[in-house]
Amino acid sequence: MKLSLNGELKDAAVARIAPDDRGFTLGDGLFETIAVKRGAPKRLAAHLARLRDGAWVLGIPVPYTDATIAELAASLIGANAMSEGSLRITLTRGPGARGIAPPETPTPTFLIAGGGLPPDDPLSLMVAVSTRRNELSPLARVKSLGYLDNILARREATAAGADDAVLLNTQGRVAETTIANIFCLIGGGLVTPPIAEGALPGVMRAEVIRLARAEERPIAADELARASEIFVSNALGIRPVVRMNGQDVGDGAPGLITQLLAVRL
Repeated sequence: MKLSLNGELKDAAVARIAPDDRGFTLGDGLFETIAVKRGAPKRLAAHLARLRDGAWVLGIPVPYTDATIAELAASLIGANAMSEGSLRITLTRGPGARGIAPPETPTPTFLIAGGGLPPDDPLSLMVAVSTRRNELSPLARVKSLGYLDNILARREATAAGADDAVLLNTQGRVAETTIANIFCLIGGGLVTPPIAEGALPGVMRAEVIRLARAEERPIAADELARASEIFVSNALGIRPVVRMNGQDVGDGAPGLITQLLAVRL
């Protein structure tokens, strides 16, 4: 397997990142996950726009133009003969001295790695109680490398026999799951939490809102039990949710809206 590290194709087995890279030591960086379909990255422009937005928030320079990143991605896809799969772009501030103060002139690390696609089978969710999403933090709108809250919630879900966890925000309202945005059909209307509630501004989320005319509004935790259909979305696709907190969602089968959107997206 080949990967692209700082603009060069390398074998994954020999590629190396500096041990003092702040992405490793402090989680000082961000990432994007991009679906590959028919040998091409999907919605690349939207993902790179979000990457640049996040890099601006963190103060990390992006070392390449969008055109160059597209060329690097295409080279990696070709080198791995990838028809269907995924790319992950990881950008860190690069090496730095000990301590949290960032270097005045960072030397960013830029990595693109390939991978597969997750299954699209139905999910069982639960509401996490071990941690919450801080909707007040600017990091709530950035795909930062610091995913420990999400990891804690996923461990809680796994221990309870669920596939994933719903993260509530500090006000006890629905934000998202550990790896995806969430949509609910409640009272005949499709709704999803606004960005201000702690939802990541997902690229696929924006597409779903546009296609399905979903309403962005706060969702109370107890409204999940009243949803007749639930699905989650991220860059790699849409997955139906058939159980929530141990109870069937609707009739316990993937909903019609979910199925229609999965075909279109």
